[in-house]
Amino acid sequence: MFTVTHKKSPHGLIIVVTDTEILGKYFHEDNRQLDMRSQFYQGEDMDEEKTKVIMHSGSIIHFTGKNSVALGISLDLIEEKNVLIVQDVPHAEVVLE
Repeated sequence: MFTVTHKKSPHGLIIVVTDTEILGKYFHEDNRQLDMRSQFYQGEDMDEEKTKVIMHSGSIIHFTGKNSVALGISLDLIEEKNVLIVQDVPHAEVVLE
């Protein structure tokens, strides 16, 4: 299950896709952090198919969590070499053209 939300930005619509089970947690390692307590990640729970549909409306997509990043990789949106890992939690951001 994914939690999905969208945010308006000067660069277009940001779609935020997060593994539901990591919401409310805080991860940090060295100078990197993922604060999953932030309102930024709060949204609607969705299955994979609905998530894929919503993703097509964005200009930028944030993926956080193993399942979310795996979805981005499976759709050829993310290259594994570009994934940031913070305490075993993967995160990637994609700018669509």
